[in-house]
Amino acid sequence: MFQTILFYVFAAIVLFGAVQTVTAKSPVHAALYLVLTFCTSALMWMLMQAEFLGIVLVLVYVGAVMVLFLFVVMMLDINIDRIRQGFWSYLPLGAMLGLLMVMEMGLVLGSKYFQVPAAEALVPAGVSNTKAIGALMFSEYVYPFELASLI
Repeated sequence: MFQTILFYVFAAIVLFGAVQTVTAKSPVHAALYLVLTFCTSALMWMLMQAEFLGIVLVLVYVGAVMVLFLFVVMMLDINIDRIRQGFWSYLPLGAMLGLLMVMEMGLVLGSKYFQVPAAEALVPAGVSNTKAIGALMFSEYVYPFELASLI
C-alpha cells in the first residue's frame, strides 16, 4: 500500500516537472525542472526494483547530459522575447502533434505485445536486478554488447 502511494506521489512530481519543463519562461529553469523529472523518474525505477536503470538515469542524463545542456544554455545569449513572438501561431500544430503522440503511445502500450509477465518469473529470489542484467548482457547478448561498444 505504501509503495503504491509513493508511486503516485512520484508520478505526480514527474508530471509537474514535465509540464514545467515545457512551460518555463527561462531555459535554465526548464533545464532544472528536467533534472527534477529525471531524478524523480530514477526514484520510480528504484521503487520498481530496477536499481541499475535508476542509477544509469541519474549518472547519464542528470550527471552528463543535463550538465552539458545547462552549460550551453548559460553560455548562449538567447533573446527569449524574439523566440516567443510566433508561439501562438504554432500552437494548433503542436497540440495536434501532441495528441497524435499520445494516441500512438496508447496504442503501443495497450497492445498485448507489451504485457509484462509476473515479477517472480523475471528474476529469481535472492538475485539482484543488476546482477541479472550483467549476467544476461555478458552471456546471451555479448556480441550485440561488443558491437554497441565499438559503435
